[in-house]
Amino acid sequence: MARIAVIGGTGYAGSNIVAEAVSRGHTVVSVARSVPAERVEGATYVEGTLLDVPGLVAELEGVDVVVSTVPARGDMLGNVRGNVAELAAELPSTVRIGVVGGAGGSLVAPGGERLVDQPSFTEEYKPEALEAIGILDDLRAGPASRDWFYVHPAGGFGVWNPGERTGSYRDGGDVLVTDDKGDSYISGPDLAVAIVDEIEEPKHSRERFTVGY
Repeated sequence: MARIAVIGGTGYAGSNIVAEAVSRGHTVVSVARSVPAERVEGATYVEGTLLDVPGLVAELEGVDVVVSTVPARGDMLGNVRGNVAELAAELPSTVRIGVVGGAGGSLVAPGGERLVDQPSFTEEYKPEALEAIGILDDLRAGPASRDWFYVHPAGGFGVWNPGERTGSYRDGGDVLVTDDKGDSYISGPDLAVAIVDEIEEPKHSRERFTVGY
């Protein structure tokens, strides 16, 4: 079993990953700015923030995988990319890094354009999407000794559209996953299934992949 740390572990994506990883017997540390009143039994909760990378590195000593789920929104807009890069530089090279990005960096077709560049993409979400894409660019440019994976959830992923755990999903590679009707969706629990699957049986070493139904 792996020792997994989830940064932003009390948020929507993070809390689902914590719950899924614990249910499979992994040792899980949830890192967030505050410790929640309701906790996943079996997980360890610590206070920490991407804004204090040296403090984070100290708290993450001994982990095998670190998954960042912190979105670049609110007071974190403009503060996620640089701090994830600093974290990647400071963690031991044996630690695998996972990042939950947004759907914006997904391609709309094989070899096609990015979702964020489509006219239909909501303008107010572009800064968050572009910062998330910047994190992917930094990981790709990093040393080959650092293993990582980066996940683009489906377009309809979010706390406003929670869904249930089915245990199934599709991996679309670089391309946004859509169903026969053109809808793009993945529940929080099933995104977590995909991420813990990748931790347990890596298929995307130093790669991104998309997830949806």
